[in-house]
Amino acid sequence: MRVALFLTCVNDTLYPDTGKAVVKLLTRLGVDVDFPMAQTCCGQAHYNTGYRHRAEPLARHFAEVFGGYDAIVTPSGSCGAMVRELYPRMGERARAEGRGDGLAAELAPVVPKTYELTEFLVDVVGVTDVGAYYPHRVTYHPTCHGLRSLGLGERPTRLLGAVKGLELVELPGAEECCGFGGTFAVKNPDVSAAMGLDKVRAAESTGAGVLCAADNSCLMHIGGTMTRLDSGMRPVHIAEILASTEDEVGT
Repeated sequence: MRVALFLTCVNDTLYPDTGKAVVKLLTRLGVDVDFPMAQTCCGQAHYNTGYRHRAEPLARHFAEVFGGYDAIVTPSGSCGAMVRELYPRMGERARAEGRGDGLAAELAPVVPKTYELTEFLVDVVGVTDVGAYYPHRVTYHPTCHGLRSLGLGERPTRLLGAVKGLELVELPGAEECCGFGGTFAVKNPDVSAAMGLDKVRAAESTGAGVLCAADNSCLMHIGGTMTRLDSGMRPVHIAEILASTEDEVGT
């Protein structure tokens, strides 16, 4: 199986260690993963801000870069949802506007083979115990795109529950949005900050030292709130937890 890592803009720019963790984890599980250097933005930021037509060239480029792979793995529920949920809509809208089926035909091959990381591990590789070790008390925040668009369900918590040394505690109000929402946080800063505060206070109430999620964009927002509150908690992407092993206890 030819597997490609779609890192995403946020991870490439701000959280490269998450990408490294994905490669380390998949390699440990016997998956040979490639990193296509021509990859760029999937177009989500443009699409969600109302610039749908400007997102189309980026979507076409994504299909061109990743079309030859058997599976595309991303450590981002939001970008995964862009491909799986919104690429088909882009094709449908182009057809409705009288521009034919060209865009839909170009994008269709990559839609069913794009997986968020935890989906790929559980559904394709067929594992829940990835041999990880992480001796910390952890609570998990299911981000909106992963929860509502991709339907990740219990996959992330099943993976976390099998990590040696990890104590997983339930997050109160887990399904409530953290308030990031991409440009929502820019256009509605007061509401966004209030939602972020609610999320952090809920996380702190668990007594956990780590808040985990499958999307660094949400973790960036939550982590910024934690910093401003001088919270003792740390935001950590699930890939970095699953990639940890017993010989790395001190890191």
